[in-house]
Amino acid sequence: MRDWTTRALSELADIRISNVDKKSVAGEKPVRLCNYMDAYSNDYIRSDIEFMEATASASEIARFSVTAGDVVLTKDSETPDDIGIPAVIMDQFDDVVCGYHLALLKTKQELVDPVFLCKQLGTSRAAQYFGQRATGSTRYGLPNRALATFQIPVPPLAVQRTIARVLQTIDTAIEKTEALIAKHQQIKAGLMHDLFTRGALPNGQLRPPRSEAPELYQETALGWIPRDWQVVALHECLSSSPKNGYSPRESDTWEGFYVLGLGCLTKDGFEARQLKNAPKAAATLREAQLEVGDLLISRANTPELVGLCGVFPGLDSPTIYPDLMMRLSLRQTMDKHFLEAQLLLPETRSRLTALAVGTSSSMAKLNATSINKFPVLLPSVEEQRLILNRSLVVVEVIRSAKAALEKLTRQKLGLMQDLLTGRVPVPAPPEPAEAVA
Repeated sequence: MRDWTTRALSELADIRISNVDKKSVAGEKPVRLCNYMDAYSNDYIRSDIEFMEATASASEIARFSVTAGDVVLTKDSETPDDIGIPAVIMDQFDDVVCGYHLALLKTKQELVDPVFLCKQLGTSRAAQYFGQRATGSTRYGLPNRALATFQIPVPPLAVQRTIARVLQTIDTAIEKTEALIAKHQQIKAGLMHDLFTRGALPNGQLRPPRSEAPELYQETALGWIPRDWQVVALHECLSSSPKNGYSPRESDTWEGFYVLGLGCLTKDGFEARQLKNAPKAAATLREAQLEVGDLLISRANTPELVGLCGVFPGLDSPTIYPDLMMRLSLRQTMDKHFLEAQLLLPETRSRLTALAVGTSSSMAKLNATSINKFPVLLPSVEEQRLILNRSLVVVEVIRSAKAALEKLTRQKLGLMQDLLTGRVPVPAPPEPAEAVA
C-alpha cells in the first residue's frame, strides 16, 4: 500500500446537499427527480430507471443536476445504522435533478474514479462511521462536516479503475442472477395459480380450463375448483391442534442448539437465516425441538408477514422453534409441501392475513382457533404430489439461482474487503506503447 494515500471526501468531490423537494410549482421548470429510494435501491443509476416528475427552480437545476460520474448518497434515515447509502450515476442526463434527503457528490475525476468512490462509501467501515455520527431522535441526519471529513484510502487512478472494473463485473453477475430469479418467480406465480385452480391429471398435464370443460369444475367458497376436490377446515387435515413454540433466552455463545428467528419463514418457504444460539437448557424443551419435515407457521409478525410458513429441512444441530411460530402436525390426507405451497399463494395469504388481529400497525397475531377453522383445498394425495412434481422444475431453478446469488454476494464482500483496503494488491495496467514513426 506504499502508493496509496488517504484523502478526505471533500478533497475528492464537491459535496452539495440537495433541497429539491417532490412538489411541482407553477413557473418552475419540469424535471425528473432522482429521489431517496432511487439511490437507496440501486448501486448504479441508469437511464432505465423511472424517475418521478417534479419541478425545480433555475438555481436548483444549475446546482443539483446530475451527470455521469456523480455519486449520490442518502443523507438522512429513520435509523442511524441505515444511512449513507451510495449510488453512482452511470448515464448522461439532461433533465434529472438530485432530490431532497440526498447529498450530490460531484467527483473530481482527475483524482478519483466515480465507481471506486461509490464502493468505498458502501463499505462496512463507511457505514459504521456514518452511523456513529448521525444525529437526531425520530429521524437521523448526517452532519455536513462528518460527510466532508470522511477519510478514504486512495491508490493511483489506474489502480482505482481496475478495482472498479472488477467490482462492476461481479455486480453485473449479481444483477443478472437477480433478474433470473425475478423472471422465474413470475413464471412460478402463474404456474401455481393454474395448478391450484385446475390441478394436474395423471399424465402431469393441467385439466382443460373451465371455459372449455365446465363439467370438470365446481363453484365453492374459494372459487371454481376441480369437481373432485374438497374445501375443508384445516383442522380436518391436522392430527393435533397447532402448537406454539418456546422462546428460551438466547445465548451469546454457541452451546450446540439453534433457536429460529422469524426471518426463517419467507414468502418462498423456509430459509436457514436469522438462526440464533440457544442455551444448553434448551435441551430440556423436547416438545419444541424440530424434526425434519415439520411445518411451521408464524403466528405473530407484521401484518404483511404474519402467516408465512415453511417446511423445516433439518439443520446441522438440534433446533428449537420460538413461541412466535406454531407447528402444524398433518394427517396423511395432506402433504406438508402441498399445504406449504397452498398457504403461500397470494390469494391464500390475503385470506389468512385478514384473520390476524393486532393492537398496532406493526404487529398482528393469528391464534389456533382461526388456523383450525381456516378453509383449504384438499385434492387427493396422488394429485397433490402431481401438482408438486409439476412445479418442481421452476422451484429448483429459483433455488439454484438463489444459491448462486448468495455465493456471488459473499464473493463481492470478500473482494471489497481485499481490494478497497489494499490488502490484495492490484497492479496498474501497463501504459500504452508509443506509436513507432
